[in-house]
Amino acid sequence: MSHNPFRFSLQSFNTDSPKNWRNLIAKTEALGYSTFFLADHFLSSGPALDSTGHPPQMLGATPAIAMALEQTSTLRVGCRVFCNDYRHPITLIKEAATMDYLSDGRYEFGLGAGWVQNEYDAVNLPFDEFPVRYGRFTETVEAYKAFMAGEPIEIDGETLKWSGFYGTPSPSQNPHPPIMIGGGSKKILTYAGKNADIVSLNFNNRAGVIGADGMNSGLAAATEKKINWIKDGAGDRFSDIELEIGAYTTIVTDQPLATATAFGEALGMSAEDIMQHPHCLIGSVDFICDELMRRREQYGISYVAVMDDGTNNMVDTFAPVVARLAGK
Repeated sequence: MSHNPFRFSLQSFNTDSPKNWRNLIAKTEALGYSTFFLADHFLSSGPALDSTGHPPQMLGATPAIAMALEQTSTLRVGCRVFCNDYRHPITLIKEAATMDYLSDGRYEFGLGAGWVQNEYDAVNLPFDEFPVRYGRFTETVEAYKAFMAGEPIEIDGETLKWSGFYGTPSPSQNPHPPIMIGGGSKKILTYAGKNADIVSLNFNNRAGVIGADGMNSGLAAATEKKINWIKDGAGDRFSDIELEIGAYTTIVTDQPLATATAFGEALGMSAEDIMQHPHCLIGSVDFICDELMRRREQYGISYVAVMDDGTNNMVDTFAPVVARLAGK
């Protein structure tokens, strides 16, 4: 069974100064990470976000991506993932083409249907039922591909009706910057299998908060089920897809069992569940490397994101794993 080589990304949420943020990007590139990701949430700390369990997102994704691309020469940069509802699709897609064109092809395009209802409510943005958000999302994916093809655009969808122009600039990557589609539901992941270049395995975020429900939806057995949904959508093209996952709980420690036990107790899970949880990496560098190789063999996951919240120095903590496995 063949596997994609390992790629690793650092996802940044906060920083205490512009200088430190620039240093973080430079270090991410120097240490061999493949990608630097932003998230697409506009709420800072406060009552609207506090109850969701989601970390505040300090920087606006698009300008931060552009600045990170300008600062680097080999690092790929993108958003994990843009929320389809937060801006008009033509603006999002035009910006994607522009950043790929100006960076000589180092842009990755991630898109999701949106899930943090508190964020929508805080700015009086209608949070429609999932089928409606999903329909808008799929139209944006199709419009993205049409725009990047550089042909005359004629789209007559339910929400997007475009005509009379070409998609420009033409991106550097052919046929387009890789599309990452993220999610945890059967509908999204089956669609991603059919249409994405990279599929980001996530929790089922139906509750709109990060917590026990989401963690349970990401357990090992549930992840197997998600990958089968992707396979159902992908068919013969499954081997061309990169499977990506966020290692949201990454702790390099020589006391993994005690750490996993304490973490599991807070969520009503066993230490074994946490140690084998595809979104957790807890243990020594040797253990984490072995576990990532085991998971690649079991699930096919080769693209792993770790989280930097501005205080945890994750870029350095995880660097030995990157040095050992990146590209292998």
